[in-house]
Amino acid sequence: MQPEKDDCIVGSKAAPLAKTILIVDDNNAYIRMSLGEQFKREADFEICGEAENGKEAIAKALELHPDLIVLDLSMPVMNGIDAARELKRLMPSVPLIMYSAFGDAFGEQQARSIGISEVVSKSQPAAILVNKARSLLYHNAA
Repeated sequence: MQPEKDDCIVGSKAAPLAKTILIVDDNNAYIRMSLGEQFKREADFEICGEAENGKEAIAKALELHPDLIVLDLSMPVMNGIDAARELKRLMPSVPLIMYSAFGDAFGEQQARSIGISEVVSKSQPAAILVNKARSLLYHNAA
């Protein structure tokens, strides 16, 4: 039996229409925790899960069916580019944001060529990531 779309909503405090986010980063939970806190301040977002590498990200995404996935580029086991390729194949309608310490024009071009919607540098304020997530998820809003 396939999980329902609502499976990704965690806890009873989730807003009824909150968009769900899977955070993928290997940085010993610090980045995942920081991003989680940033998104939790927003009423329209809910963190549904976390993963430490690309392979785990794919398994969690298939289990949780998030509305958006935020991926690090450099991770053990499976990097963000390889994970993004597989995620786009399995879940083509789910937007991906690459959130990475490495930012160059070639890397961004490569990321976009495999279907990553946005690339955000970890050196930028987290509010930029939240704004880009919002624009991707609510682009059809009137």
